[in-house]
Amino acid sequence: MMNTRVDLFSARVPRYTSYPTAPHFHPGVTSATMREWLANLPEGLPLSLYLHIPFCDTLCWFCGCHTTVVNRYSPVQSYLQNLLAEIATMGPLVKGHKVTHLHWGGGSPTMLAPDDVRKVKKALDEAFDFAPDAEFAVEIDPRGMKQEMITALAECGLNRASIGVQDFDPKVQKAINRIQPYDETKAVVDALRAAGVASLNIDLIYGLPHQTNANVARTIELALTLKPQRFAVFGYAHVPHFKKHMQLIPEDALPQAEERFEQFELAHSLLSSAGYVAVGLDHFAVPEDSMAIAMKDGSLQRNFQGYTSDDAPALIGLGASSISALPQGYVQNKPEVPEWRKDVEAGELPVARGIALSEDDKLRRGIIEKLMCFLEVDLSAFGKSTGDFPAEMEALAPLIQEGFVVVDGAVLKVPQTARAAVRLVASVFDSYLAKSKAVHAVAV
Repeated sequence: MMNTRVDLFSARVPRYTSYPTAPHFHPGVTSATMREWLANLPEGLPLSLYLHIPFCDTLCWFCGCHTTVVNRYSPVQSYLQNLLAEIATMGPLVKGHKVTHLHWGGGSPTMLAPDDVRKVKKALDEAFDFAPDAEFAVEIDPRGMKQEMITALAECGLNRASIGVQDFDPKVQKAINRIQPYDETKAVVDALRAAGVASLNIDLIYGLPHQTNANVARTIELALTLKPQRFAVFGYAHVPHFKKHMQLIPEDALPQAEERFEQFELAHSLLSSAGYVAVGLDHFAVPEDSMAIAMKDGSLQRNFQGYTSDDAPALIGLGASSISALPQGYVQNKPEVPEWRKDVEAGELPVARGIALSEDDKLRRGIIEKLMCFLEVDLSAFGKSTGDFPAEMEALAPLIQEGFVVVDGAVLKVPQTARAAVRLVASVFDSYLAKSKAVHAVAV
């Protein structure tokens, strides 16, 4: 039983970029399942593509991504050959479906050679039918970024860059093994804008070792000078049992639950005061950005990249460990490159596991997504009332007592002052959580 505010903040719950969450995927979903689901997509259904580059040249100790550090380019080059083959296999399976969004993540997509960026984008253009106004976003590590890479990305149609910053304080950067001076980041931002990349996102993290309110405020002050269209402000998830390199982070230097909450609230206050619209739990956008507009008109969605204005009902993942989200369920590629490669070379879809959505899953996914996106849900929109969820309402009691959620008839609303608790509120509707063996990040 969680009886105090600190207990609530310290609870470990999923981030809900999917529901059911990835720990509940199973090998009963196969390559044949994926082919069947793709064949049964409604005619003309728009698609999103996610492409995973699972390599970095240095390891950031805070990172929870599926990636491998390499000091030679040959493993990357070999991987790209197989990625091109996977693209060629997938393309015909979704013929007739327009692609409206393309996102490259990792790892570090920008560790590719410029000519390989061009080669991969050319293969995607040949295999898939892109809408004329499709968004093309890439996660960018500014450290060591060369003009040649910026030129290649711009030539390929990059129109949104997501730039990892985390924190500008040198002591914090040293503690997480990511030395990235402000001047270096600004130079990359300026070069991207000069190349015609109009939309920029900045990613920040709170809850890092040695972080204080003062350096969170200073980091935001500096980041605001870069004038990005969006900010994402994530809470650091310390899971050293799962990501062994996190053991290199001194645990006694990590902010505690109340300190994390203060940092979250400070970031929210500073960015809101600077004119950014708060989007969901941890994103912020200028009012004219598509994400702020989606927040306002009710079309905002949440997927494995976080919050998005992308309303495509199907997401196709390409590359090792990537996840596809289809109307019928979720499918994850094999995470280890050798196993993934073996399937790709055989012309198979490299599926490891997934989950088919039951009607109850779809209901709970809808409720959770509404809460995560808009901090409220009207159960009557799903044909339900609070009386249909007696166990959930009982579990909400301590959150209601703390003022983290307000119940008004069939409407559950998380007050703006309690937005940090929205994952906790959403977790009440997670029917898998109680029996899960997965260990998640703390709620705030």
